[in-house]
Amino acid sequence: MAKIKKIITNSSKETIQVGIDLSQNLKKGSIVAFLGDLGSGKTTLIKGIVKALSEKKDINVNSPTFVYLNIYDAKTPIYHFDLYRIKDKNHFYSLGFEEYFSCAGICLIEWSENILDILPKDTIFIKMTHQKENQREIEITNTF
Repeated sequence: MAKIKKIITNSSKETIQVGIDLSQNLKKGSIVAFLGDLGSGKTTLIKGIVKALSEKKDINVNSPTFVYLNIYDAKTPIYHFDLYRIKDKNHFYSLGFEEYFSCAGICLIEWSENILDILPKDTIFIKMTHQKENQREIEITNTF
């Protein structure tokens, strides 16, 4: 049975801290699928994860909307996907991205709605919902 954890944040700083906390439970081979509308805080949460795991403290984390993938150096490589412009799983396959699922890194996938049916069973799902101006609800499923 899937575990579900809900967290409410009231600022970008709090959302980044959730990412930092979450990063402590990620390991080689972890796949995290992010779901949520534009502006729901997906990239902000990912900033926390990357900043916590990266060896560079001044690392610039942004969403790879136009290039699909950013790779961040860390003890365990981090593969940050933005699939907003991916039409479906066939488009994903045509770019060879499924190979990253079996790499020794951590995959963080924004707009994972487009490939849900090909994600591994042990994928961690994070649904982000914009509540109020700065408030976000973060729902984590299949928690560690």
